[in-house]
Amino acid sequence: MTIPSGAAMQQLSAQSKFWWVMAGVLALLLLASAVGAWLHQRSLARSGKREVVDNLNARIRSWWVMAALLCTCFVLGRGATLIFFALASLFALREFVTLTPTRRGDHLPLCLCFYVAIPLQYWLIDIDWYGMFAICLPVYGFLVLPAVSALTGDVENFLERTTKIQWGLILTVYCISYAPAMLLLHIPGYEGQSLLLMLYLLLVVQISDVLQYVFGKLFGKRKLAPLVSPSKTVEGLVGGGLSATAIGACLWWITPFSFWGSAGMSALIVLSGFFGGLALSAVKRSLGAKDWGNMIEGHGGMLDRLDSVSFAAPIFFHVVHFAFM
Repeated sequence: MTIPSGAAMQQLSAQSKFWWVMAGVLALLLLASAVGAWLHQRSLARSGKREVVDNLNARIRSWWVMAALLCTCFVLGRGATLIFFALASLFALREFVTLTPTRRGDHLPLCLCFYVAIPLQYWLIDIDWYGMFAICLPVYGFLVLPAVSALTGDVENFLERTTKIQWGLILTVYCISYAPAMLLLHIPGYEGQSLLLMLYLLLVVQISDVLQYVFGKLFGKRKLAPLVSPSKTVEGLVGGGLSATAIGACLWWITPFSFWGSAGMSALIVLSGFFGGLALSAVKRSLGAKDWGNMIEGHGGMLDRLDSVSFAAPIFFHVVHFAFM
């Protein structure tokens, strides 16, 4: 089979581009699984390395599942993608609330978050109402939630409790919803390919996380923020970030960007995702927790997997929006 050139790849249909990308992801996962199996065999005789190798193999198994879910969403289309991310927001918000203690007076605002805010935010994407999507939660949610909480009459630590709920809602619902909100972007000359931008964002974010982890384990010596995230190193950020940026640049043909434009966008995603992971690690440490949950083997909870996305998605969305629309 002849592999088309970059220019020829850019002329392919959105569906063809997607399957080429998924073929590449499949090849990477097969390679990772083979390397993981080899490392597992070697680690049997070296007990000091087994924990790291076991964690890596658990992550690889989870990547298979996540790749399968992403593929399913693309095949089933817009509706399935929105449902998938709505569920992801629900689980992420649940993890956030579980680790941040609440009182009886918070129950009604939390019900509004779970049963009104989440479906409303993703419904606004479905009906293509960008204006309301952009302001609904940060404006109306910001005003309504404390008002409802005040009606309960519970004033103990009111400001702290309200802040936790609002920040959790914005982080896990509003920010994460910007990933499927790529469907709201109608870029001239790129019609019908918005799901590919979402795929591009998620691939660069996840590849960056993976490569920062790998470079950190192999070469990491200087800790970036040891009290916040002991596993993050300068070598991991530089090596993994530059590698992810290079891979993102090579994916320019599934985007409306040029090669160098894609490199710049990838660098922006990598940095945004890094600071997202760092900020959410700080929150976990302040709560005395290592992970947000245990939903995803090797990764922790849903929010552990989406912490980078929560920062990268809205920044990437608005840069693309202002640059192309």
